[in-house]
Order: sequence, then C-alpha cells, then structure tokens
Amino acid sequence: MKREELVLFYQFRDDEKLALAQKTLHRLGIHTKVLPEEAWREKIGYLLGLKGFRAANPEDYEDDPFVFPHEVMVLQHIRNKRLDAVLKALKDAGVPPVHYKSVVTPFNTLWTLRRLCETMQKEHAAMIEMEEAKEKKDKKNEASEGNE
Repeated sequence: MKREELVLFYQFRDDEKLALAQKTLHRLGIHTKVLPEEAWREKIGYLLGLKGFRAANPEDYEDDPFVFPHEVMVLQHIRNKRLDAVLKALKDAGVPPVHYKSVVTPFNTLWTLRRLCETMQKEHAAMIEMEEAKEKKDKKNEASEGNE
C-alpha cells in the first residue's frame, strides 16, 4: 500500500505562490494542507492527522507569542528521488523558492511546529554562515594568487 503524500504549508502570505505550489503538487498526486497561523503550538504528528496526537491546549501558550515570518513546507512520505522530482516540478512551474522545508521523520512528529521552525532557522543560519566563510576564503585565495 502506497502511503499518502502530504505537504503542509505554513505562513504563506502570497496567495498566487501558494496556489501555484498547490496546483503543481496536486498534479503530482500530492495532497496539501494550509496551516493556520496558530498551528505553531501543535505537534507535527497532530498537524498530519496521525493517531495518538491531541490538540494542544491554547491556554498553555497564552503568554508565549511566537513570530516566524518565513514560509514553511513540511513534506510527508516524500523522500530521495521523489523529493528531488517534486522540488524540480515546483521550480519548473515557476514557484519561487521556499527556504524552510523539512521532511517528516519519526523524531520530528513529536516536535511542535515551533520547534521545527526554530531548528530549521538555526540550520539555515549555520548554512549561510558556512557559505559566507567559504566565499571569504575563496576571495582571500584569489587575492593571494593574484599577488604571486
């Protein structure tokens, strides 16, 4: 039995981008779900509709605002070559890049969407830092090669 592929969309404010991404995914047979802004307090497993997960108690989060201005895609049962094909289809359809993407794992189903977002943000920042350090090193090497 093939598992149902699902993509969760969070914080998409550009309706045209969202519509184009959904249309592209639907053509590939992938279901989509747009999450409300307050979904950050819910566990990924609950947002996916997995058994054994209950909704969070909103009262537990009243004094804990969370602001995450980035678009997020969470992909369930989409991996490896299929993931590459899905991302290529989105690009080919003209969907602008979504920088915060995550595949569902047995571990992150237990996380809140907030934790997933914060983890992706840290990883994204670390990747940018590494890229900038590499660029500086490359420029330094080019400059020293030019002085020889």
